[in-house]
Amino acid sequence: MARPFWSGQFQVSLVSFGIELFPATEARSEIHFHQLNRRTGERIRHQNVSGEEDNDPLEKDEIVKGYEYSKGEYVMIEPEEIENLRIPSRKIFQVAQFVDRDQLAPEFFEKPYFVIPDNPSQAEAFAVVRKAMQASRKVALGKIAFGGREHLLAITVPEDDKQLGMMAYTLRYAEELRDAAQYFGDIKRVTIDKDQLNLAQELIKRKTAAFKPDQFTDEYEAALRAMIDAKVKHAPIPKGPAVKKPAKVINLMDALRKSVQSDAEPDKASANKPNRSAKPASGRKLSLVPVSSKTKSVKPARKRKSA
Repeated sequence: MARPFWSGQFQVSLVSFGIELFPATEARSEIHFHQLNRRTGERIRHQNVSGEEDNDPLEKDEIVKGYEYSKGEYVMIEPEEIENLRIPSRKIFQVAQFVDRDQLAPEFFEKPYFVIPDNPSQAEAFAVVRKAMQASRKVALGKIAFGGREHLLAITVPEDDKQLGMMAYTLRYAEELRDAAQYFGDIKRVTIDKDQLNLAQELIKRKTAAFKPDQFTDEYEAALRAMIDAKVKHAPIPKGPAVKKPAKVINLMDALRKSVQSDAEPDKASANKPNRSAKPASGRKLSLVPVSSKTKSVKPARKRKSA
């Protein structure tokens, strides 16, 4: 297992135990670009130089952080000076408060982390606090320092016990979020037609299915990889299906009716085929389909004419 991204104490009142945080995500893209000279095809390399006349590249140990406190005036900051900052959150996650899960709006969440006890001797305290948080459906809020700043952190527990760890999420501070009123304030208020609302709800119902993350892939990267492979082999660049521009909605009611009707047609076609093992339509689940696959039109099955 990789080294922990952060390790320290989880502290709530007088209860304390060691935890480790590991990033829950990783960059999976294998495509990386370099800058090239268009004329020669040679790779462009960047060098660290100062404003001195010789412009000789600087070695790594010759570079230090600097803060511009006035125009053209800097104060140098040594790495060990940053390391020696006495901030408790560098080694202690102190619970400031617990909150209900639904109080944390999605826009506050940043990056997820796995949380585990740092050694077997901490497992008991970890398990007790974890179970208490799970039963009360609460999230622990506090701060930890890493990466050159102090982060607001939320630690939560999955609803089931399939995995016995906890999850942590760095949160954005309130001042980092733009004022929604500047963007939503000019939206015109309209009177919602009941029939339109019913059709919209029916459309949502028909498109509702269990979330299966592995059904969604990065098709942009796949297309980019296909283009690169073709260029390497001096082959024609593959062209994907043309993306049709959505038609402008002139009559909302007609658009809603046609949407619900088109989504129901495959069900009607399959209903004509005898299938004793099939479940009632009300109990069926629709599988999620990536948006990009909708560029291919699917024709409904033709009904056979009765003799």
